[in-house]
Amino acid sequence: QVQLVESGGGLVQAGGSLRLSCAASGRAFSTYAMGWFRQAPGKEREFVSAISWTGGRTDYAGSVKGRFTISRDNAKNTVYLQMNSLKPEDTAVYYCTAGRGRYGTPSRPDDYDYWGQGTHVTVSS
Repeated sequence: QVQLVESGGGLVQAGGSLRLSCAASGRAFSTYAMGWFRQAPGKEREFVSAISWTGGRTDYAGSVKGRFTISRDNAKNTVYLQMNSLKPEDTAVYYCTAGRGRYGTPSRPDDYDYWGQGTHVTVSS
């Protein structure tokens, strides 16, 4: 069993930056693909970014590519999402997720086994 706890959300002006963190409990963190999804009010949950076991592969949604960077520190059981040049349309609840034994960088919610409680990100115009 893995528990995920996100932090780092908040209110920021357009053009600003935030860094989300996701701390994972449990064993074998380095064998989990990790991802970030987000859900805006009235919208479906959508893929944001994912990172492979070792961090050697990353993937991004087109809407955030070039602005967001995912990384992980397996020694600290933590994954990060650096968000720069934020836009009002980035406003959402951001969820960290872990896929046990998943290869590569999955982008579908069904590929993941564990989810955090979410952290709110609000970008004002």
